[in-house]
Amino acid sequence: MAKENLPDPDTQPIGYPETKRDVVVETQFGVSVPDPYRWLEADPRTDTEVAAWIDTQQRFTAKYLANLPGREVLRRSLASTFDYVGVGIPQKSGDRYFFTRRAGEQDQPLLVTRDDAGRERILIDPARWSNDGTAAFVEWRASQDGARVAYAVQDGGSDWRTIRVLDVATGKVTSDVVQWARFTQIAWANDGSGFYYSGYPDPRPGVAAAAGLVNHTVYFHRIGTLQADDTVFFARPSKPVRLNSAGLTADGRYAIIYSTEDLVHADISVVDLEQGDRSPRMLIENAAERWSVIGNVGTKLLLMATKGAKRSKIVSMDLAATKSVFIDLVPEQDSHLTGAYIADDRILAIYFVDAKSEMRRFRLDGSPDGVVDLPGTGMVRAVFGELENREAFFVYASFNHPDTVYRYDVETGQRSVWVEPEIGADLTSITVEQRFLRSKDGTRVPMFIARRKGTVGPVPTLLTGYGAFGSSMPPGYSAMLTPWILQGGAVAFVNIRGGGEYGAAWHEAGRGLKKQNSFDDMIAAAEYLRVSKMAPPHGIAIYGDSAGGLMVGAVVNQRPDLFAAALPNVGVMDMLRFDKFTGGALWLGEYGNPAREADFRNLLSFSPYHNVRAGKPYPAILVTTANADDRVVPAHSFKYAAALQAAELGTRPRLLRIETRTGHGTGKPTTKVIEEAADMLAFAAHWTGLKVGGETKRP
Repeated sequence: MAKENLPDPDTQPIGYPETKRDVVVETQFGVSVPDPYRWLEADPRTDTEVAAWIDTQQRFTAKYLANLPGREVLRRSLASTFDYVGVGIPQKSGDRYFFTRRAGEQDQPLLVTRDDAGRERILIDPARWSNDGTAAFVEWRASQDGARVAYAVQDGGSDWRTIRVLDVATGKVTSDVVQWARFTQIAWANDGSGFYYSGYPDPRPGVAAAAGLVNHTVYFHRIGTLQADDTVFFARPSKPVRLNSAGLTADGRYAIIYSTEDLVHADISVVDLEQGDRSPRMLIENAAERWSVIGNVGTKLLLMATKGAKRSKIVSMDLAATKSVFIDLVPEQDSHLTGAYIADDRILAIYFVDAKSEMRRFRLDGSPDGVVDLPGTGMVRAVFGELENREAFFVYASFNHPDTVYRYDVETGQRSVWVEPEIGADLTSITVEQRFLRSKDGTRVPMFIARRKGTVGPVPTLLTGYGAFGSSMPPGYSAMLTPWILQGGAVAFVNIRGGGEYGAAWHEAGRGLKKQNSFDDMIAAAEYLRVSKMAPPHGIAIYGDSAGGLMVGAVVNQRPDLFAAALPNVGVMDMLRFDKFTGGALWLGEYGNPAREADFRNLLSFSPYHNVRAGKPYPAILVTTANADDRVVPAHSFKYAAALQAAELGTRPRLLRIETRTGHGTGKPTTKVIEEAADMLAFAAHWTGLKVGGETKRP
């Protein structure tokens, strides 16, 4: 469309749709906090006023985005970067491999089985389940003999699951149906008689999407029976807000139960399924440290732990002993241990070395045994191995190297490509470098920068980060962001505090009362890009998802001058009420509790919704959310967008884009991902001055 159809940022203010303001003020700890858009928290399926507001916002935004130049060029580029056959880590069960596979034109992955002769057969194709591609299978697991697969169906982006069972020999779905599963693993009993899963009691009709998460329970479903006959395997009625999940060791002997109510403190219990008494044995109770079970060698259990080791270590304990005694097996190393797996008679351990993956080998007694040769500077995304089986698999990726499955021979140390994707775009033109910057308090923060080879001088840059829950952002392939690079821009990934790149200490430094450190790191990264002349003075767009969306909102409020555009996606924007919705209470350990004064004052200081300040020119902002997101409910984005549109923030647009029949991201159809990404990238390109398809955009 013609460029003159867009409002000029200096002379044409935008007339936003009218949004009602209520007089809602709450006083906490002597502070009066207005909340004029609380009415937007109502469920639009039952509240006609909210539904009408959403419809008006959607039409307004769609009209604006349709006029963006370069959008079609970016959409075609996205179609090419998503156009590859991606394969998940294979699981070996019986004499078959099971794995997911998705080609670029497919909205959802298939589940495929391959025999030892290399013959493949499609077991599950979600394309048959819905007309719009929003039905997906997510969690899945094959029984140990490979005779059956249990898989969880997700519809319309919801976190709720329905579990079904497929007979592998016939390819037919059995009569087994399990509803109201959520935040679940699927763990088959060793004999294939049934599986363990986690879920909730049936919610009242019509309230499933917004239901409070209470009484999460681990059940056992026996094949061929009704869900009503499922037995409770583990529950904590005295702690009703806890999440409880169960997995089994590879030999099927031990059930490992994780239980947490804030995603920070956790219990770990074990049940010996070979014993008549199946009472859980508590191994770890209310631990602030991170513990996770690697597997077992007989009665010896191997675990990763941060207790006494901020970068994590591997310990063992003998379950045959009556007392739980943990012995260091692989002491804390010079880098952060992010994962460990038993394969044949070795431990394959993944370490982050300045946020890049390195795979080290150890014998089962903990003695070092060299390293695994990786294809380059990138990340190991997943590993599959088994005790006394020399064949293992891992998935490797980098910014210019899409997810590739490698077969690894533990005995010889040789790796070979098992499945290599062919991308519909030229990734050889992309180069990646790592730089380090100093944050406000002097902390050294790593940042990866991906650009086209031969790029000289400053170019429009997409800056992104996450920094929460100890999750890391290693250098992996992004089909969404690659078109920006191919069009001549740069993408900067910042490993801010709150993540796990350097272990527990890095997470703690950006959690709770120290959350501002995360935002300071992002601000320092934007300043670094400008001072080093990697980005032009008005050529940075900031982007983030979920907790990263919170980061975008907070940073833009604090330093709007640094950014030309902002793209907060499914963000947590109301930090005083996040614990009121669905699973928000689980985040109290990460962000703090608004009911405690110190936490309240800290949360109020950076809450995106509460800190929109009139009088400063803000960047162009495209807020994106999904109407079926029941993890970070869309009301966060609704209220934040309403506050932006009501404030005097200059003439650049503040828009709200609402995707339909999708949720927080899992299971989103590829077609919807591409359409949303095209809007986001075109919006950022227009306001940062990125040339798209030969067109020159306004800086």
